Amino acid sequence: MKRVFTGLAGLLLLAVIAQFYLAASGAFDKAPIEEAFQPHRMLGYAILGLSVVLVVAGAVARVPGRLIGMAGLVVGLVLVQSLIREVAKAFGDGSPVGDLVFGLHAVNALAIVGVIATLVRRSRQGAAATPAKPRQPVS
Repeated sequence: MKRVFTGLAGLLLLAVIAQFYLAASGAFDKAPIEEAFQPHRMLGYAILGLSVVLVVAGAVARVPGRLIGMAGLVVGLVLVQSLIREVAKAFGDGSPVGDLVFGLHAVNALAIVGVIATLVRRSRQGAAATPAKPRQPVS
């Protein structure tokens, strides 16, 4: 089960990397803003769901508490992404303050990548150190 946790963490890292691509793609799209960023937004919801699943998988797999905590931190940081967007929107789209606040969206995304990359690395080290249990014969 610990390998499932590690695999989910790796999948989450790939999803966040794809999220950067979708953000850049939306930024240079000629479509209206809401339409251009729709794929980015939808993947963001999937990332939130996957990060919650990762926390649950970590608890079920009984991975070290630090790893579960890091997975929980990812959930929190992903929620902060939406909060940043809403606060920036409250200041007005295109306003200097709104743009300044929205810039934190990218900074927070870098923090998310850093936490997930660390989580993947540490969970891989833990999974490699844990030998697989031999299967018991079914009677």
